[in-house]
Amino acid sequence: MFTVTIQNKSYSVEKTDDAIQVDSKIIKWDLKWISDRKIHLIHDNKSLEAELISIDKETKTIQIKLGNKISSLQLKDRFDVLLEQMGMNNSASQTLKEIKAPMPGLILNLNVTPGDEVKKGDVILILEAMKMENIIKSPGDGVVKAVKVSLNQSVEKNQVLIQF
Repeated sequence: MFTVTIQNKSYSVEKTDDAIQVDSKIIKWDLKWISDRKIHLIHDNKSLEAELISIDKETKTIQIKLGNKISSLQLKDRFDVLLEQMGMNNSASQTLKEIKAPMPGLILNLNVTPGDEVKKGDVILILEAMKMENIIKSPGDGVVKAVKVSLNQSVEKNQVLIQF
């Protein structure tokens, strides 16, 4: 399942063996590849040609030309959506703002204090959840502005733990 954003409107897209669903509505079309970057498709008795213009793998953005119109599509898989929900999304600006608890748990270890400089991948804290220790790492470079939790504190899902 993917989330596709076109002109600030998001759609849930799911592909099965025989169909594609957009926002739970089955879309039926006839596709024929013309080249490795072009497809001819028929949908609701309308014929269209789509061409892939560019792919930016880092931002997961593609540009397509559909008919005479060029559109940008932002693709997010379930992992991108989960990271966003955890406050750990990899935005284009790479600005680190906060880290949220990915699940309810207990803070076992805190490795940062306000003013600390962290690099991407540094261990920030350890969260115990369901008898498992989860290492929470920095998703980017930044300076710790505030630590919103303390050692041995219970936290709820999506609670802000660290601000940058």
